[in-house]
Amino acid sequence: MKLLHIDSSINGEHSISRRLSADIVGQWTEDHPETIVDYLDLTVETPPHLSHEALGFRRRSGDAVFSEAEQIQNRLSESLVTQFLAADVVVIGAPLYNFSIPSQLKAWIDRIAQAGRTFKYTENGVVGLASEKTIIAALSRGGVYSGSEAGEAMEHQETYLKTVFGFFGVTDFRVVRAEGTDMGIESRSRALRTAAENIQTLLAGELQGV
Repeated sequence: MKLLHIDSSINGEHSISRRLSADIVGQWTEDHPETIVDYLDLTVETPPHLSHEALGFRRRSGDAVFSEAEQIQNRLSESLVTQFLAADVVVIGAPLYNFSIPSQLKAWIDRIAQAGRTFKYTENGVVGLASEKTIIAALSRGGVYSGSEAGEAMEHQETYLKTVFGFFGVTDFRVVRAEGTDMGIESRSRALRTAAENIQTLLAGELQGV
């Protein structure tokens, strides 16, 4: 089994999403000691945001001629999508920045969202090509966005990740969420305690085949 561990927070050792993702991976590998873990820190190895030169993976013609800059971008995109496709489990640490995910994480998603690799178009619509994967999102939020219509309308972190990986065919999408972490010491402690309990419950379900 291969697990890809991804972090995207810029807060380093102070990051809650990094703490959660590390706890998830630690528990997973304890329960599945044969797991091979690959780690990608998107704040250290940040893919350049998509540009004209980075769209070479959309040109499938064998007659296509790529510039040197395009070849460099193509190799990066191929490396990232290959790494993603090789993983059975992907654990993603993602904080909420301005109602959405970090731009570093979005840049990575833009690189792996490739027709013919992670999805394909058919006469009957889109078919995801990554349906066998388990995605676990470790999410942190300074405020509270779940449980209210207004909060859920502003949140484009969990909903976006669930949508894009669903587009890739993923149905086993799991979430560990710590929110309200900037609303005082008591709120942060409660959020971390709840997240820790959720990790145990989420991975206990895996052990039971749920």
